[in-house]
Amino acid sequence: MLLGTLLSLAVAVVGTAVPNGQTLTLNGIAYYVSGIPVSVLRGHNASVFASIATEGMDLVPLTVLSPTSNTSLDSLLSDFMRRDDVFQPSFLRAVYFSKSAKVDATAPKSDLAVLESYGNSLVLSDSKVQTTVSNSTLAILTTQLPNGPYFVSKNTGGVFRAYRLYPDDNLAFIQGAISDENGGFLPLPGVTENAMTKDVAVPSRLYYEPTPEHPLAGLRLGVKDIFHVQGLKTSGGSRSYYYLYGTQNVTAPSIQKLLDLGAVFIGKTGTVQFANGDRPTADWVDFHCPFNPRGEGYQSPSGSSSGSGAAIAAYDWLDLAVGSDTGGSMRSPAAVQGIYGNRPSTGAITLDHVLPLSPALDTTGIFARNASLWAHAIQNWYPNMRKNHTSYPRHLLLAGPGWDGQGITPEANRSLSTFVRGVEAFLGSRRTMVDVSQHWRDTNSPTTPSLEEMLYLTYATLTSVDQYNHLATPLFADYKAAHRGRQPFINPGPLARWEWGQANGGNASYEVALRNMTTFRSWWETSGYGQSDAASCSKSLFMSVYSAGTTDYRNQYYDAPGAPPLGFSTGRIAVLGGVPEVVVPVGESPYNSTISLQTEYLPVSVALQMARGCDYVLAELIAGLEEHGVLKPVKTGTRLYL
Repeated sequence: MLLGTLLSLAVAVVGTAVPNGQTLTLNGIAYYVSGIPVSVLRGHNASVFASIATEGMDLVPLTVLSPTSNTSLDSLLSDFMRRDDVFQPSFLRAVYFSKSAKVDATAPKSDLAVLESYGNSLVLSDSKVQTTVSNSTLAILTTQLPNGPYFVSKNTGGVFRAYRLYPDDNLAFIQGAISDENGGFLPLPGVTENAMTKDVAVPSRLYYEPTPEHPLAGLRLGVKDIFHVQGLKTSGGSRSYYYLYGTQNVTAPSIQKLLDLGAVFIGKTGTVQFANGDRPTADWVDFHCPFNPRGEGYQSPSGSSSGSGAAIAAYDWLDLAVGSDTGGSMRSPAAVQGIYGNRPSTGAITLDHVLPLSPALDTTGIFARNASLWAHAIQNWYPNMRKNHTSYPRHLLLAGPGWDGQGITPEANRSLSTFVRGVEAFLGSRRTMVDVSQHWRDTNSPTTPSLEEMLYLTYATLTSVDQYNHLATPLFADYKAAHRGRQPFINPGPLARWEWGQANGGNASYEVALRNMTTFRSWWETSGYGQSDAASCSKSLFMSVYSAGTTDYRNQYYDAPGAPPLGFSTGRIAVLGGVPEVVVPVGESPYNSTISLQTEYLPVSVALQMARGCDYVLAELIAGLEEHGVLKPVKTGTRLYL
């Protein structure tokens, strides 16, 4: 036993140390500094930093500046503090003027005065910089850096990105991540003191400037943990999956496209296990369910893109979050958390290297807090969308319950009525109430089964059989081989669904379900309300109430999971029809909370749908509704607008 211990110690001694960076606090704000420099400062020595260095610390805050002849130093710094949450005046204790900087030589005292007013003690500059600041010290960066805050090692000259650390109090993230500065990512090892939560690190917004090639530059992005990301493990909400398959060596192309557009990936968000539909209290066994911040904070976040939805609703330091939608996993979290979230046309973007629920139905969308940003992101993300429209849909169709005000609060009814009137004014059309089931009966033979009968098992069969074949079967086999015949733990929800699918016909039933879906999709596009149009892309704008602000407390117990969701509803139309649908917040509804014992408010949300392939036009319409004041950006926290 002693020999084994000594051998282990020997291996540890000769092993190579790998720097994991460090956390530090600057003026009361927590930061993470990785062990990967993005540049090196040459021509200095450690004594240069003596006046600003903290005793016993190697790292010194530094700001890289590139003022131009058209921008004063004062206005540049004011802009930094206005638009960046990472930058703070403490970073101005040392300043580096980059080669492109043009400091006003005619008023050197004013430049010096500006820096001194922010506490500056040291100016570093390249010999080519046009500056007459008297206390500047010659130094050269080996790699030119964009404006913004950094940390520099006074001993090695290594310059590191500044990451601000935020606590994930709503448990929205599975794991924070930082760039490995080589096209991949590293799990964030830095954690400050929190209760059960991790930290998320965000880089300075000043490092990025949007361009035509990078229209999403600098937008911080969270990604649902069913998408593989190079350098990180994927859990899919399963501890067994996470530890079995290890670190991924590829990034899902759908996510890589966002990164190529300039989005900044900051971490993986929580998901219902394997993108199914678990309840928060009893079914989330392997991981803890994220917290919906709306109301008193103890309403269900819905699923399965729970973490992505909660992160956007809770954190103003996050701009976008990716989720998936097979049966409502984008639209439901968007509805109950009062944010913008979509299900695109089926096949809008590849889902390679993404854990499948049902390849026949799976899609991926984006959450955001305002319509214009959401539209901007998805219009750049999805390729090959129809853009050659000259008008918006001529017909406004309202379907499903809620529009008549029955069973909802007066406040919810007013929000819905106001929104519909605004859409009518925007389109120049009047609403028409429609009954989808009746329209099916009117346009089919009397002997044709009803929609409810034909599609009763369709979604349940497609999802349960597809995931059993594409995910469960290989997972069980791989786990068994790696763990001496053992079976992995599976949460009650997905396990019950897989068992139901196999007990109710398996592959044979799947073929029937696929035919029924195809029958519905064909009808929706030809005789239903999903018809295309040459001028407006979609003949109709189809709307339904997705959430009227009703409560769904996360501390309630329900019956054990059994069959997957059965039946047909308005929310299944986009799924089986393969058409784009976006959920938007339109108001709030009050309720008397049994948790806080106070009056709280929950979102009222509406789903808008167009014909297949009209994602671009739908996004343009949503942005237009915001521009005309029909829709509004929402805030983070308990209330949407306060």
